[in-house]
Amino acid sequence: PTPHIEARQGEISERIILPGDPLRAKFIAENFLTDVKQFNRVRNMLGFTGRYKGVEVSVMGTGMGTPSMGIYSYELINFYGCKTLIRTGSIGAMRSDIGICDLILAQAACWTTTAETVLGTTGTFCPIGDFEMLRKAADCARDRGIPYHVGNVLTSEFFYKPGSKKLGGMEWGEYGVLGVEMETAMLYLNAMLYGARALSILTVSNSLVTGEFVSSDKTEKGFTDMMVTALEVAVGDVREAQ
Repeated sequence: PTPHIEARQGEISERIILPGDPLRAKFIAENFLTDVKQFNRVRNMLGFTGRYKGVEVSVMGTGMGTPSMGIYSYELINFYGCKTLIRTGSIGAMRSDIGICDLILAQAACWTTTAETVLGTTGTFCPIGDFEMLRKAADCARDRGIPYHVGNVLTSEFFYKPGSKKLGGMEWGEYGVLGVEMETAMLYLNAMLYGARALSILTVSNSLVTGEFVSSDKTEKGFTDMMVTALEVAVGDVREAQ
């Protein structure tokens, strides 16, 4: 066990789905997996391992923000041997052509963090997702008739812009960034640093353009297009080899 995950070796699959909300992890386990066993309760960051279409896969919440994602993704990769990590989270759209509940597949992630200071790089590090996983997610969404968008997202350390009641990050849309969330860049960073592959599959929960938003209950249980897409990507390599 680690300070944050109580699982023993072998209880977590090398393929793991990572929703921010631990109750979304519970929902995925109960509705899409068979032979489910719970492996984590520490800090109520619920984690489960089961089977999807016969292939072992795990799911666990990560909480909100880059520090939380940084802890869990680091421990999952370096202590539990996770090789395929897929974030399933919500995102605020920054373009008028992106609708509520559309999928955003994060090709790369801008960020507003101090990571360059910690890394000691002389330039700006650009965290990117795994291309093969990205292509499979796009193929899956297209085949299922799910509206989706592929491109850059913004990972922000602030949900609310300091000194304002407005959501932060809207100006990034002028540079073609699709939406803003709070975890993807850290997931991609850890995957790139420690030899894993990662992808963020995100559902638009609100629009910074129109002001529309969905309820918290729907973000927990209603984003099934995202959940199924993530599961199909997670087990795709294994099923193709069978």
